[in-house]
Amino acid sequence: MEEQEKNRQALRSEAAGRVYGAHGGFRKLKAYQVAELCYDYTCRFCERYVPVKDRHFDQMVQAARGGYQNIGEGSEDSATSKKLEMNLTNVARSSLGELERDYLKHLKRRNLR
Repeated sequence: MEEQEKNRQALRSEAAGRVYGAHGGFRKLKAYQVAELCYDYTCRFCERYVPVKDRHFDQMVQAARGGYQNIGEGSEDSATSKKLEMNLTNVARSSLGELERDYLKHLKRRNLR
């Protein structure tokens, strides 16, 4: 545990900032803010319109959660690995794409525009 804290402090040092650049400021990213709103509204939407026992309820909520969580994780991990940051950003994009398809399917099943 002590070693992990030393590693965290080392990554926050001025020298680490020069080597790795800025990271972890995901809360200011518009993509993160929109993804977080998608999660909040998806939770409300599902609670109101999708039966809890319907598999789509969990799928939609988890896809929305994955969107904003992976943006945050990718931003935090950017200090040590740009590749991991890009992978997590792509996972976030895929999760939000899955969520979009679920919304469209919901509308189609109910003959809504």
